[in-house]
Parts: sequence; C-alpha cells; structure tokens
Amino acid sequence: MEHESALGFLAAPDEGPSPGVVMVPDVWGLADHTRDLARRLAAEGFAVLAVDPYRKTGRDAFAEPAEAMAWISRLSDPLVLETLQEAIDHLAGHSVVGGGRVGITGFCMGGQYTVLAGGLCTGLSACAPFYGMLRYADGLDPEAKPRQPLDVVAELRCPFMGFYGGADAIIPVADVDALREVIGGVSQPAEVHLYPEAGHAFMNDSRPAMYVADAAADAWRRLVPFLREHLGRTGTSA
Repeated sequence: MEHESALGFLAAPDEGPSPGVVMVPDVWGLADHTRDLARRLAAEGFAVLAVDPYRKTGRDAFAEPAEAMAWISRLSDPLVLETLQEAIDHLAGHSVVGGGRVGITGFCMGGQYTVLAGGLCTGLSACAPFYGMLRYADGLDPEAKPRQPLDVVAELRCPFMGFYGGADAIIPVADVDALREVIGGVSQPAEVHLYPEAGHAFMNDSRPAMYVADAAADAWRRLVPFLREHLGRTGTSA
C-alpha cells in the first residue's frame, strides 16, 4: 500500500502489520528518489514513512546546491527533531505497524538527523544513518544547532549502524574515525561501515555521478538484516 499525507509518504506491505521505519530525506526534501527507497524497503517487509522534514518550516524549493547548503546551516535542529518525533509516534500507532517496533534511517541531511534522533528522540529501536554530517562548522546559531551530531552519539538509545564514504567531500574520514571511537564506548550495539572509494550520496541512483553501485549494494545488504534483527518480526512489540 502507498499513501501520501501531511507527514510524508507511507509505503507498506499489503499484508501486515510490519516493523516500522521512519526515513529522512536529503536536503532536497521528500522527492521521488526517497519514495523509491521507501518502496524498496517496504518490499523487504517494513512499513516505511518517508517524512517531509520541512513541513513546519514553510521553505520554498531550492534553486541550486549552494542555496541548499546555506539552508541546512540555518535549519532548526529542535524543529526537525520535533517533526521526526511526531513521525515516530504516528508510525508506531498506525495500523500498518500494529504496535511493533520503529527504527529510523536517513540520507545526507537525513543521515545527520537520524544520528540526532538516535540519541534525542524516544520510541526508536534501530538507527541507521547514511553519510550524514557529524560536525557543524563553527559560528552557527546555537539555538538552531544546540548539539553536534557526534556529541549526541554517546547518548544513543538504540542499536546503530552507520554508512559513510571514504571519498566524501562533505564528511571527513577523520569525523568517521571519531564516530567509531565514540560508539566503542556506548552501551548499544553499534558499528560503522566505510566504503573507501565512495563519495557523498553513493546510494543515490538518480544521480549517476554520485552513485556507487558496489557500495550501495553492500550497504543495503547490511541495512535490511540490521533492521530485521532489531525491529523484530511482523507485529513484534518493543
């Protein structure tokens, strides 16, 4: 089944209930690529809510990447996390999940907010970010960016699996190394996968210049069993 709502795009198996996954898009927002990923994950047996992360911001469409990056630097993390918490709660209470567990995954900007949600949101049983920013630039508004994603990792409330590219021009490998060091001390099961030849957005097959088929396939082969392990079977409650 598929359904569009104010919260975003829901894709779920026709027969359920199924474990839930909130999916957070990249900076371009809820686009066809994200819907396609949601459908792919639904085909694996999950009820996926690809959320509109901007629905409370009133933003207009971006014209170019520089404008999008400037937007990210000003975007209120507390407001986005409030939006994600509503999505988590909504999905957990939806009939397609039927009281089962809910996890979260996201890509680029969505990966950044997936990390933050793993430590700051409630009701999550798995957290799987893809190449989200781990450190912010200096000088950003502390009200909009009160916590660095990397600093929140120590407070993880659920199992974690992260995916990053070694040739990512946005996420330095040093930050990924720092992430590995932090997760070594958390109480939750946690691991990080780094693909040395992959750059940013290596999962995005709608952008041939960015897509890295081998890395994308390996990450997907790891993501699905991770979610199945920690979100449980159909109808399993947390």
